[in-house]
Amino acid sequence: MPTTAPTPISPSTTRLGWIGTGVMGLSMCGHLLEKGYTVTVHNRTKPKAQPLLDEGAKWADSPRAVALQSDVIFTVVGYPRDVREVYFSDDGVLAGVKPDSVTIDMTTTNPSLSKQIYAAAKAKGVDAIDAPVSGGDVGARNATLSIMLGGDADAVGRVLPLLQVLGKTIVHQGGAGAGQHAKMCNQIVIAGTMIGVCESLLYGAKAGLNLETMLQSVRPGAAGCWTLDNLAPRILQRNFSPGFLVDHFVKDMEIALAEAERMDLTLPGLKLVRELYRAVQAQGHGKSGTHALYLALEAMSKKQP
Repeated sequence: MPTTAPTPISPSTTRLGWIGTGVMGLSMCGHLLEKGYTVTVHNRTKPKAQPLLDEGAKWADSPRAVALQSDVIFTVVGYPRDVREVYFSDDGVLAGVKPDSVTIDMTTTNPSLSKQIYAAAKAKGVDAIDAPVSGGDVGARNATLSIMLGGDADAVGRVLPLLQVLGKTIVHQGGAGAGQHAKMCNQIVIAGTMIGVCESLLYGAKAGLNLETMLQSVRPGAAGCWTLDNLAPRILQRNFSPGFLVDHFVKDMEIALAEAERMDLTLPGLKLVRELYRAVQAQGHGKSGTHALYLALEAMSKKQP
């Protein structure tokens, strides 16, 4: 028998759910509220969701309760264990999700876990998309994120109007888990770039350069990159507040290294940066931004004879 086509996405007909209102999720969900969507939110700690509630979002006491009230459910939480709990626990999304709805996990997590969510959702007549993002807190606030998608093409096409509210570069990478693999590629690049930016600033300072003047020459040239534009100025101000947490970046690098090992790849550069970031954590900066790598390298330099 022919099936009825899903109702097109629109603020008047589509109920949204949002789980996870941290540094990234708060801004992202806010953009959807501004477009007039009805949004039900849940976060492990309710006060972090209060700004969204003040803007008109509705509160739900569990991921399951969010799913029961939503046609499209977004999740953006911290670690793979959090993703697993949000989806598979007794009070999780999959316990309340309705046929013909869509789940969109924007957490950076294991590709294999994304595939498990996809399979479990399909068994319930639900589409599941993995959609990790790049662009940090700046991209989340400005709705300029790069969004990497894994899942069925028709499901991706269906929710495209929502994704276009959140980001500027939206690319379907392939089947379930492909978005996560693309995000691992992104994180590998960032790891190498971050150590280069931090060591450049250390070198420039030791050489007696005015670092702001030095950056005027470096940023427009071949070394130009997002990290130089957005994080180098924070380092100069010694502002290490998070756009993206060190703890979360270490998690991402460990996922990438585990996937590389599974694929019989050796990534020595990534292993080195991961160890340096573990030093950042050991210094008590796990909740700082990823550019706090500068602090670990700075401390190492001060120990040199």
